[in-house]
Amino acid sequence: MTIMVIDGQGGKMGKGLVEQLKKLCPEDEILAIGTNSIATAAMLKAGADAGATGENPAVVTSRTADIIVGPMGIVIADSLMGEVTPKMAVAIGQSPAKKVLIPVNRCQHFVVGCRDISMGEYVKLAVEEVLKIRRGEI
Repeated sequence: MTIMVIDGQGGKMGKGLVEQLKKLCPEDEILAIGTNSIATAAMLKAGADAGATGENPAVVTSRTADIIVGPMGIVIADSLMGEVTPKMAVAIGQSPAKKVLIPVNRCQHFVVGCRDISMGEYVKLAVEEVLKIRRGEI
């Protein structure tokens, strides 16, 4: 299975996702797509199998990924302080991959009902959803 982890800013969320997914799904291919080079580097350091930065890698990788994991903003144009381009948001949104989106109340996007828990806890919950998808429960 191919899991695309996409993150921006400093890549902290993506780093946590990659670390946990590599530990729990070592046979899966984890592809790190950063909206900037710092995020990509953080995810590669965490153990991603491969990584790339920017719009085109996000568009291309979203075509073949089985699961896409990242902050909710990856499907909203101009989010992550402008790091997610409209083309990226459309490609990810239209991808046939299952998407696991982590709610982040930032950049003028608010998720009603979003719990006030730590980023680490959200990462753990996202990894649990990926495992359910892999088992065919979702």
